Amino acid sequence: MSVRIEHLTKIYGSQKALDDVSFEAKPGDIVGFLGPNGAGKTTTMKIVTGFIPSNEGTVNVCGFDMSEKSLEGRKRIGYLPEHNPHYGDMYVAEYLQFIARIHGIKKPAKRIEEMIQKTGLTPERRKKISQLSKGYKQRVGLAQAMIHNPEVLILDEPTSGLDPNQLSEIRSLIKELGKEKTVIFSTHIMQEVQAICNRVIIINKGKIVADDPIEKLSQRVAGQTVISVEFKEELQKSQLQKVKGVNHVKQIDSHNWSLTFDDEVDSREEVFQFAKDNNLTLLTMKKEEQNIESIFKQLTQK
Repeated sequence: MSVRIEHLTKIYGSQKALDDVSFEAKPGDIVGFLGPNGAGKTTTMKIVTGFIPSNEGTVNVCGFDMSEKSLEGRKRIGYLPEHNPHYGDMYVAEYLQFIARIHGIKKPAKRIEEMIQKTGLTPERRKKISQLSKGYKQRVGLAQAMIHNPEVLILDEPTSGLDPNQLSEIRSLIKELGKEKTVIFSTHIMQEVQAICNRVIIINKGKIVADDPIEKLSQRVAGQTVISVEFKEELQKSQLQKVKGVNHVKQIDSHNWSLTFDDEVDSREEVFQFAKDNNLTLLTMKKEEQNIESIFKQLTQK
């Protein structure tokens, strides 16, 4: 077992940032850790990595209780914080050499060269970190997190600032690392979750609201159908609320609407009948697929 979190609670003053959070992550898991701003993602990561203590609960990393053997646990973690820390006056290779020495890596030059190549830093290796773009600074952060070959990678917004080409490269690297290591990363980019993860944990207001393999996540919101419609006429929300079975009406613009129904039955026939009964011209109608983004919204806006 790489990471086991049990009944984690963190309180800041009168605010409960984490409320009885529990989950496990094993080698081979690439876990997308999702949630709105302020949901508790970064707090959880800081507790797991030993940066801050919890008020209640336990964290076990690779068999080490982080409250008793924090140093042993941290040796096995590679951590990229949300705000990537670095020494701007250091050159890229110089900085990685500094980190390698902290970890006591034998033959650091070979490992540094390997990390520079894996993270695509070769063109920028002789620059000072302060001279790098945001995307390349993020690559330096990834390199320092991986340089000691940790069993667990905790990555907070790891692809922030990367261009589309860089995104593809780093996604491939994370997927490759996830074959043997435990990877937990947070992101606001839903396409990234679908491209990389085999499991998703969603946290909202300090509580876990979903923890599922990515292919089963849609079952969390089973029992709902969402249909997009476009009418030639301009309608009022109150008119569409009369469609049989509809429980939520959302206006996209003056002619386009999103209709949510309680059951999983295809309700397009009801919409068509509504248009016919009210002499409306229905231009388009489409049943929406439940993607990660729509599921995330439904689970965090309840």
